[in-house]
Amino acid sequence: MNSWKKKLGKSLSDNKVVILFAILCILAIAVADKPLTFVAGELFTRIGRNSFIVLALIIPVLAGLGLNFGITIGAMAAQIAIFCVVYWGFTGIGGFLLALLIATPLATLFGMLIGIVFNKMKGAEMIGGMVLGYFADGLYQVLFLFIIGGVIPVNNPELIIAGGVGVKNTIDLKDNLKYALDNISLLTMVEIAFYAVVAVTVLSLLIRLITKKQVNWKKSLGVLGGALIAYALTFIPFIEAFLNQNGILLLSAVELAVAGTVLYQLGRIVWMKFIKKSEKFNWKRSVAAIIAAGILYALTFIPAIEEVLLYVTLPAMTYLCIIGLCIFNSVLMKTRLGQNMRTVGQNRTVANSAGINVNRTRIIAMVLSTVLASWGQLISLQNLGTFSTYGAHSQVGQFAIAALLVGGASVQKATNKQAIVGVILFHTLFIIAPQAGQALFSSAMLGEYFRVFVAYGVIAVSLAMHAWKTIAKPKLQVAGKSPAPGEAAKAMEE
Repeated sequence: MNSWKKKLGKSLSDNKVVILFAILCILAIAVADKPLTFVAGELFTRIGRNSFIVLALIIPVLAGLGLNFGITIGAMAAQIAIFCVVYWGFTGIGGFLLALLIATPLATLFGMLIGIVFNKMKGAEMIGGMVLGYFADGLYQVLFLFIIGGVIPVNNPELIIAGGVGVKNTIDLKDNLKYALDNISLLTMVEIAFYAVVAVTVLSLLIRLITKKQVNWKKSLGVLGGALIAYALTFIPFIEAFLNQNGILLLSAVELAVAGTVLYQLGRIVWMKFIKKSEKFNWKRSVAAIIAAGILYALTFIPAIEEVLLYVTLPAMTYLCIIGLCIFNSVLMKTRLGQNMRTVGQNRTVANSAGINVNRTRIIAMVLSTVLASWGQLISLQNLGTFSTYGAHSQVGQFAIAALLVGGASVQKATNKQAIVGVILFHTLFIIAPQAGQALFSSAMLGEYFRVFVAYGVIAVSLAMHAWKTIAKPKLQVAGKSPAPGEAAKAMEE
C-alpha cells in the first residue's frame, strides 16, 4: 500500500507541470464557452505547424547543450531559402523541395559554427545561444534590408521595397508555397514510397552483384512483391478515392491507428509467444495495448467526440513528417552516436575517459538540431501561407522551448512524448486564453498578456531551477556526497 502511494506521489510530482497546465486548459475552455470543434480545429492546425520545430530541440538537450535558443538561426536559413525560391518563381512541392535543398546546407554551416562557439563556452550554452540568435538576427536584417537590392541586384516589385533596396516586410506565399506540403495526398505518398522501395531494392541488388557479394534473392523478391501488391491495391476504386484526398479525417486517422495497433500487437503475440517462444516476452502489455485501442475506438461513438473527429481534417504528409522525426529521435538514441550524445550530456569527463570525442559529438548535435529547425520553419511557413520577412523567426525559439517545458521536459531531459504533450497544452492555452479573458474581464488583451506571460514564465522558472541545481550540486560534492564511480557508470548505462 505504501509502495503504491509512493509511486502515485512520485508520478504526481514528476508530472506536476503537465497537470497544472492541463487544469488551466480545462478551466479556460470551460470559461471561454467555445465549441469543442473550434478548439480542436485550431489545435490540430497548430500541432501540424509547430511540432516539428519543438521536436528539433530534443537532441541538444540529450547532448548536454541545454535548451537550444539558437534554433532561430536555423529558422533564418529556412527563410533565406524561401525568399530565393519565391524570387526564382518555383511553386508547389517542387518549390518546397528546392527550399529544403537550399536551407539544409545553410543550416548545416550555421549549426557547425554554433557548435564550435558552444565548445568555447561550455556550461553557458543557453545564454550563448540567445546572444548568438540576436547577433545572427542583426546580420539577417543587414542581408534583407541592405544587401538584397543594394549590393545584389534584385528586380522584383512584388518582393523589393519601392526604391529598389531591401525586401518588403511581408511576402505572400499564397500563389507559390502555401500548403505545398499539406496538400500532398495519401495516393501520392504511396506512389512515392513504391518507387522509392523499388529503386532502393534494385540498386542494392546491383551493388551486390557488381561487388560479387551474396544476394538474398528470396528477401529481395519478397520486398518487391509486397511493394507491388500494396501499389496494386491503390487501383481499387474505393481505396483510390480514399487515398486521393489532400487530407485525412481525424476519425479515419483514429480508426487507422486503432487497426494498426491491434494488428501489430497480435502479430507480436503470435511471433514472440508461439513462433519464437520467448520467455521474456510480456504478453500482458500487448493485451493491455489492444484493450486500450478498443476503448479508444469505443469512445469515437460518443456524439460529442464523433462530431469533433468528423470536423477536423489532418494534412497527412505533414503529420507523417512529425511521426518520422519522432522515430528518427528514438532510433538515433539507440545508435552509437546517440549513446555518445547521451554520455556527453550526462558527464563530459566520463565521456572523455571513454574515448568519446566530446567536441565533435556536441557539434553534430547542434548541426542536427539546426537543420531540423530549418525544416520545421519551412513546414510552419508553408502552412501559414505568409512570411513576415523580419519577424517570422524572432519568437520561434522562445515559443518552441516554452512548449517543450510545458510538456514536462527540463534543461537536462526531453522526450518525444514531452514535446508532443507540451505542444498540445501550450497551444490549447494559446488558442483559448484570449477567449477566456474576453469572457471573464471583457478584454481579450488580458488573455493575450496571460499567454505571453506563460511562455516566458515557464522558461524563466526552468532556467532558475537549472541554475539552482548547478549551484547546489558542487556544494553537495564538496560535502562528500558526490556519486561514487560505480554510480556514475550506472548513470551512463541508463
